[in-house]
Amino acid sequence: MHVRFPFSCQCAFLAIVVAVHGSLARAAVPSEIVIPGERIFPESLTSASDGAVIIGSIGTRTIFRAKPGAATAEAWISPGTDGMQSIFGVFADNRSGDLWACSNFFGPAGAATASPATLYRFDLKSGTPKGHYSFPTQGALCNDIAVGPDGSAYATDTNNMEVVRLKNGATQLEVWAGHGDFGPKGGVLDGIAVLGPRVFVGALATSKLFSVPIESDGSSGQVAEVKLDRPLERPDGVRSFGEHSLLVVEGASGGRLSRVTLHGQGGTATTIKEGYPEGPVAVTVVGQSAYVLEGQLGLMMRRPQEGSPSPVDPKPFRATAVDVGKP
Repeated sequence: MHVRFPFSCQCAFLAIVVAVHGSLARAAVPSEIVIPGERIFPESLTSASDGAVIIGSIGTRTIFRAKPGAATAEAWISPGTDGMQSIFGVFADNRSGDLWACSNFFGPAGAATASPATLYRFDLKSGTPKGHYSFPTQGALCNDIAVGPDGSAYATDTNNMEVVRLKNGATQLEVWAGHGDFGPKGGVLDGIAVLGPRVFVGALATSKLFSVPIESDGSSGQVAEVKLDRPLERPDGVRSFGEHSLLVVEGASGGRLSRVTLHGQGGTATTIKEGYPEGPVAVTVVGQSAYVLEGQLGLMMRRPQEGSPSPVDPKPFRATAVDVGKP
């Protein structure tokens, strides 16, 4: 027998279903993601539209992936795949199905000439290599990546204080912005994000945030410093958040996650959470949670002495979640 419920009952039932589904979805996001192993030294993370979290490792030259809802990341793209070296920035472009990764040689001085800074492209679902592109300026360091509305990829060259671009469909990187506009070498150009028709980049050492318009022909407009109501302190990872704001991790004052809300050429910085003592390096959003990755990079150059415990053993590498709500 088919029973027809009154419309009001149907609405109430649907509301209950939606509420339960929403609570289950939120519960499926773990409070932290652990990257197992020693001397991982992760530098960046990104997230796919299905909720998977992808993490790049400097120490093991590996790209890790935590499957949707998983609290532990697993090795996914192996060291040396297509010649890749230590992994710095990673960025998932869900529209194109690409995973972008910054690869750099990290080892004895003088050996880097054999392995220049390189931007890698992988299939976002399978991890299969799709191409790699060497940086155009000598002595470059590929740090982080963002993708523009037309599918062009932008990456920061930390050492040369430049932003390079791989135009959609091109086969070579080109210097897109720089030429001293971000400050002299040593400023540590680092995190990057695209928000609407502008590229935003942070300089870690000088604690500055810059915006660069994307002109109608794809060229870079005039670089301008973004003036905020309070200064950012050693900004590292940057990600777009909604239509008018950025999420930024700051390395000073014990570590901080902030939201920068933009107003024209300026903006306001609001602290979301403080207290990341192991050095926050990157942020990514899954649902209404932001994962902040702590890299422990200050320990990276320290080698454990014979007979003494490793300095990283008591501190598992992890990304922790904080509620950021909707953009």
